[in-house]
Amino acid sequence: MHPSDIPGPQRLRTSDAEREQVAEILRAAMAEGRLSLDEGEQRLGAGYAATYRDELAPLTADLPEGGRQALAATPQARKSTRRALRQHAGFVALLAVLLTGLWALSDAEFFWPVFPLAFLVMGLIRHIQHGPGYRGRRHAPWHAVSHR
Repeated sequence: MHPSDIPGPQRLRTSDAEREQVAEILRAAMAEGRLSLDEGEQRLGAGYAATYRDELAPLTADLPEGGRQALAATPQARKSTRRALRQHAGFVALLAVLLTGLWALSDAEFFWPVFPLAFLVMGLIRHIQHGPGYRGRRHAPWHAVSHR
């Protein structure tokens, strides 16, 4: 049975944001030369006409990593990633100063801020390595979920 044969509430309707995300992936794949202009335009039309989420998944299924790699290489995505990383680093630096100041005022012999700072730095390193939206391999993106 094909997912489009399933009636009613088992199929999830897609949103404008999801359709636009797939369109961005397809445009990035066209810019990389992975899709011809004709094929890209055809897939864009199908993406904007999609009503259900399971209609979007086949549009990017044959692209490396579902097209996410091409999308991450766009100038807008890189700029957004740099901005998020600067904000995260600024937050960690602000907390480091705040915690060190509290330690200095507390007259404690042991530098206790080392513990929260270690976790903050580990989070920043994870952000640098994997990007801001990384949740590990256990979470599948919405378009990779099987609708059976």
